[in-house]
Parts: sequence; structure tokens; C-alpha cells
Amino acid sequence: MDSWAYRRGVQLQFIRPGKPIENAFIESFNGRLRDELLNGELFIGLLDARQKLETWRRDYNQNRPHGSLGDLTPNEFANQVRTETHALGEVS
Repeated sequence: MDSWAYRRGVQLQFIRPGKPIENAFIESFNGRLRDELLNGELFIGLLDARQKLETWRRDYNQNRPHGSLGDLTPNEFANQVRTETHALGEVS
């Protein structure tokens, strides 16, 4: 990953070991992904893993309300932001 990032001019930043609070959002997501998918599934190959991950991702983004988004799904929240942004652009 370091080599990939270097070739593309991306500067990686890491949290300090034992300090997950420094990146609480991704740590919460990683825990949820592990609990809901990775710990409960057996993958018979890369294609199987990709398919199961895609099914989980779609459910996570399209069907599940998130408390941090006002109990909207991520897709609903994104649509709301687009609508509000568009409306603001029309007022100006």
C-alpha cells in the first residue's frame, strides 16, 4: 500500500497504535463490517467474497437507517443533500 500511495502522490496518515478514537468513524464501520459479515461468513474464493461484500454494502447503504444521518439511509441522506444543494443554487 505504501508503494502504491507513493507512486500516486498520496500521503498516508496512520493513527497511533491503541488510539482508535482518533478515527472513530472508520473504526466503527470496520467493527460493524467485521461483526456482520467477516466473522459470520465463509468465503470459498475471491469472487464469493466480492459478491457477499457487495450484497452487504448495498444493504448498508440502501436499506439501513443510520442514527448519525437522522435515521436516513446513506442513499436517502445523499439525495437530501443533493436536493438541498440544488434548491440553494436556484435561490441565488
